Amino acid sequence: MCPTCNGDVVNGTNGDVPATTNGHVNGTNGYGQHTPHNPRRQPFASVGDYLSNLSNFKIIESTLREGEQFANAFFDTDTKVKIAKALDAFGVEYIELTSPASSEQSRKDCEIICNLGLKAKILTHVRCAMDDARIAVETGVDGLDIVIGTSPQLMQHSHGKSMDYIRDTALEVIQFVKSKGLECRFSSEDSFRSDLVDLLNIYSIVAKAGVDRVGIADTIGCASPRQVYDLVRTLRGVVQCDIETHFHNDTGCAIANAYCALEAGATHVDTSVLGIGERNGITPLGGFVARMLVADRDYVRSKYDLTKLKAIEDLVAAAVEINVPFNNYITGFCAFTHKAGIHAKAILANPTTYEIINPADFGMTRYVHFTSRLTGWNAIKSRVNQLGLDMTDSQIKSCTARIKAMADVRHLAIEDTDAIINAFYENLYSEHNNEKPLLDDMTVDEKIQFAQKEAELSEEPESQHLDQIVDQQTNVLAKNDVNGHEGVNVLNGETAAAA
Repeated sequence: MCPTCNGDVVNGTNGDVPATTNGHVNGTNGYGQHTPHNPRRQPFASVGDYLSNLSNFKIIESTLREGEQFANAFFDTDTKVKIAKALDAFGVEYIELTSPASSEQSRKDCEIICNLGLKAKILTHVRCAMDDARIAVETGVDGLDIVIGTSPQLMQHSHGKSMDYIRDTALEVIQFVKSKGLECRFSSEDSFRSDLVDLLNIYSIVAKAGVDRVGIADTIGCASPRQVYDLVRTLRGVVQCDIETHFHNDTGCAIANAYCALEAGATHVDTSVLGIGERNGITPLGGFVARMLVADRDYVRSKYDLTKLKAIEDLVAAAVEINVPFNNYITGFCAFTHKAGIHAKAILANPTTYEIINPADFGMTRYVHFTSRLTGWNAIKSRVNQLGLDMTDSQIKSCTARIKAMADVRHLAIEDTDAIINAFYENLYSEHNNEKPLLDDMTVDEKIQFAQKEAELSEEPESQHLDQIVDQQTNVLAKNDVNGHEGVNVLNGETAAAA
């Protein structure tokens, strides 16, 4: 703050009379206007996070390296090329390939992908060994990802080398790779079971040797988000280079761990399509992007073509002969499906009520389920409008009661519900003795059960009261769309403008 321009300068801060403590001038616990301990500060105000890279990160897509370690994976050359091109079109910054030292075909595939002219940088994952590095630099890759185990378990039972050996070999390989003008990352394997002093010491040494990134790997998926944050933040205070992170999903924390790593100052995150990899895989590309979209929608949309995600996942799923899980992030069958009546009513009025992600960002559509005992009348109203039928709200509510009753008796397909709606509509204008059955294929037992359920539903005043409450709430929400979600009704994959 600049000093005051008015009046004489006095012996105080910015021209103010100094505070006193027990009669002493310039005391520190006085309450003058500009004393060092001004009590006006809000004690619960958030502190600016200067380490966070939630809006400044890069994806190292490892489907063609980690993904090849998935139990059911076999990628021939053509498949690898298709996946690489698809990932490049999506916009990932890096594509990581299997070590060319692992087999002759892997070496040839590496060269082929390097010659595709992709925008993404091509990396290959190699052991911390000069023989592997010499083979890799000849393939045309943009960089090498060097790795060696540093935990007591791996040093004893895997490679059997000491930390002194790891240090000396790492420096030799790094110097060689950098002499070729290539990017170089050094990563410990099994970082979270490694001795912290050893870990920070080796990272400090390789950082001074000129690596572009150091890598932290939760190789067995044992780390929690808090552990990840603590380690990355500690490492951020030791090295100035970028920090890459690699998280396995054995305990279900891979996405959360990647997010916390970025909060703590990491810069790069390894992913694979559908999360495929060793055992149950690593951070899934779709799930990670979904999490980051919520953190900074504009940033993520500016970097990646999200509409290509489903095609990439379908491509990889077919290649490894699996189905995309029904509850998969973004692209799963149920990802944007709404079933409960309260949810359906609110979603139809304003999608932000029960969606944190706009499906349109990914080229997806939402689906309001209308064929179950949980169906609300607003979902049926939307379907009635799509079918081009003219019915009052009272009639729609009566029709909904019959659909719910029938759903208590038997499973309803979309065609069944549409048949009930159409039959109910026709019966509105027919004589009582000529009413059309709601479903033609009902058994005698189903007809009896239906009559009982219909009677029970008609005697539920609390359902009518609940409808009124939801109507009031969602009418307000419909006027205040805060996340740019379009007000739409999506039923059976169709989209219609909301009234």
